[in-house]
Amino acid sequence: MIIHKNSTLNLPIQSKYRHGPLLIATISIILFLLEPTSSDWLAYDRQQLNYFQWWRLISGHFLHTNNIHLLLNLAGLALLWALHGHYNRTFRYLLIFLWLCIGTSGGLYLFTPQMQWYVGLSGVLHGMFILGAYFDIHNKLRSGWILLFGVWLKVLHEQIYGANENVAELISANVAIDAHLFGTISGTLIIVYYLLRNIQKKRNAKLK
Repeated sequence: MIIHKNSTLNLPIQSKYRHGPLLIATISIILFLLEPTSSDWLAYDRQQLNYFQWWRLISGHFLHTNNIHLLLNLAGLALLWALHGHYNRTFRYLLIFLWLCIGTSGGLYLFTPQMQWYVGLSGVLHGMFILGAYFDIHNKLRSGWILLFGVWLKVLHEQIYGANENVAELISANVAIDAHLFGTISGTLIIVYYLLRNIQKKRNAKLK
């Protein structure tokens, strides 16, 4: 993997790295301006999923409860782009994002039946964060291990002690800690896929 960053700003500002996050941010902003219609048709809604409205597994992650919720998630998206955006060009970035949406929502649907309604990017962002940590480790950056264990410690802390009440007040909704958990698990499963693929590549190289 070749890492290329802008030498002046030290940010992945090239179009091949920024288009993915910009597309997600733009869709999120547009859908926020179209509320409440966008939530009626696109939010993760367990009852509607039971009626085969499967697009909600993906679309719900682009919606937000209020402007603070939107700004917090867009800030997280921008931070992860600044930290790890140079690892994924647009197609792979969006593909990973798509799988994290499905993994997070699928986990909620299968294992958290009490959650009837959910919106927000935070679950997917946890998965993006842990994947970025893996790419750091793959590129011999020790800080990646700190980020990797840090995300898991945060998620486990939330599962044991609950979410931060101040954040819940800011976003006018309960913090979906199970979305954080399933987003992190989904990211970890993608890491396992990469590890297995690398092992297979090494085996194939030895056979040549």
